[in-house]
Amino acid sequence: MSDNQPAKANVHNLKQVSAIWIIPIVALAIGIWMFVQYLNSKGPEITIRLPNASGIEVGKTAIKSLNVNVGVVTKVKLSEDYSYITVTAQMNSDTERMLKDDTKFWVVKPRIGKEGVTGLDTLLSGSYIEMQPGRGANDKYHFVALEVPPVAPADAKGLRVVLTSHEAGKLSVGDPVLYDGFTVGRVEKTSFDINSKQANYQLFIFQPYDRLVRTTSNFIMKSGMNVQMGAEGFNVKIGSLESLITGGVTFKTPSDDQGFVQKKQLKHYRLFDSVQDYHEKMYDKHINFVMLFKESIRGLKAGAPIEYRGIQIGSVQKVPLRLPTSSEGFTSDQIPVLVRIDLGRVYNNLDEGTLDDLRANFEEEFKSGLRATLKTGNLLTGALYIGTDVYKGEKPEKPLKYDGYDVFPTKEGDLAEVQKQISMLLNKFNKLPVEDTLNSMTATLKASEKTMKSAERVTQDLDRLLSQKDTQTLPADIKASLKEIQTTLNGFSPNAAPYQNLQGALAQFEQVMTELQPVLRQLNEKPNSLVFGDEKAKDPIPVGGRE
Repeated sequence: MSDNQPAKANVHNLKQVSAIWIIPIVALAIGIWMFVQYLNSKGPEITIRLPNASGIEVGKTAIKSLNVNVGVVTKVKLSEDYSYITVTAQMNSDTERMLKDDTKFWVVKPRIGKEGVTGLDTLLSGSYIEMQPGRGANDKYHFVALEVPPVAPADAKGLRVVLTSHEAGKLSVGDPVLYDGFTVGRVEKTSFDINSKQANYQLFIFQPYDRLVRTTSNFIMKSGMNVQMGAEGFNVKIGSLESLITGGVTFKTPSDDQGFVQKKQLKHYRLFDSVQDYHEKMYDKHINFVMLFKESIRGLKAGAPIEYRGIQIGSVQKVPLRLPTSSEGFTSDQIPVLVRIDLGRVYNNLDEGTLDDLRANFEEEFKSGLRATLKTGNLLTGALYIGTDVYKGEKPEKPLKYDGYDVFPTKEGDLAEVQKQISMLLNKFNKLPVEDTLNSMTATLKASEKTMKSAERVTQDLDRLLSQKDTQTLPADIKASLKEIQTTLNGFSPNAAPYQNLQGALAQFEQVMTELQPVLRQLNEKPNSLVFGDEKAKDPIPVGGRE
């Protein structure tokens, strides 16, 4: 081969694949295997409706069940009317069996609720969505999250009952259900039926306490502190510490009618506002009367007791029954009050009589002088109640009707009499010469003021007098004078000579007077005996010796 000719390469066709292609083929196989594994591990996609996206992050917020990751949030979307958000989550493959029509979701985050502080672990890990698996028959993939965690799981053993009330807001989710002060359940759900206009409160009673609920049980509101001021005075009751903070509901079963153990779920019961409301249910048989009062009914409230000599026989229903009509005007001197007399309060045993018997009995008592009066139940609050008693000498009244109700005769009570006496006393007080008395008192005060000023001047002069040196030497002179007086008095003591001489002279004078007594007696009998002398008396001659 010469140097001027170009070199020529020898080309050979390779008949086998290069070993370098093994690497991409293996990588492709691994990718296909991972994709297949991803498809196999991928579960259903669900949507959850939430009120807001607080604490929710795409790709980070996990969905857990019993603290096990079962899905992750993949998308967050705002609704068209901006009232809520929709969270899209990718679930794991083994969660298909958990997604039923009774599955529940809620956001776990730090909460301060009625059961304490929960969700503190999310302060470091962040919020997550908790799932409570369902056991229903139908599958479901679109859910609405709960605002608060459920009280009990759907498959929890216990009893669910529904309480009905005409007022909403009495109970809230999580409030305790008490039996003799012990918590046996929780309020699980609250709702309001717009058709019946009633509030519904769903309770869950834990097992084994569900056996305490009977067909005749009654559920009563339980406030932490109940303070009542009425005609009976102050009534304060305090429940458990939890009910003191949150309130709750309790239930009782009548001792005379235990009924049967309630086994039906979601059975409806009435919710009573208080124990008093519950007791009123026991007296469902009653007679309505209208009482016409001429005095003021200020302080008389609905629910005030009606008593017969301290024993309650009924209660006040409406105060007043109605306002005066245009024809009557305010010139009407009678105010109607609707009351009820309970059959069970008058007769201890309901078999003793009927409502007709009770009505006939009251008609006879009215003829005998049974009357109703207003009485003061509490001087502090001014609450009134109605007392009944038989007053002898009252004229029988004919049966009257007022707005379709029988009239219960009344008379003025002690309160009205006291008011009259107070009015009379005030009138007498107004007639007193108060102005003249005040003027006299004013003049007396002015004279007293002058006297006080004079006394003040005297006090000042006395202070100046006592401050002089001559005045300060007076006590020493007085002391010397007292010593001289004492010395003089000592000379007249029993042991002194003048006293002894005086005593001797008095003894001599007494002796002379004793000797002068006969002379004085003679002068007293014959004053001239000192001049003519004393004639001696002749000897007496006996009468019998004369002839």
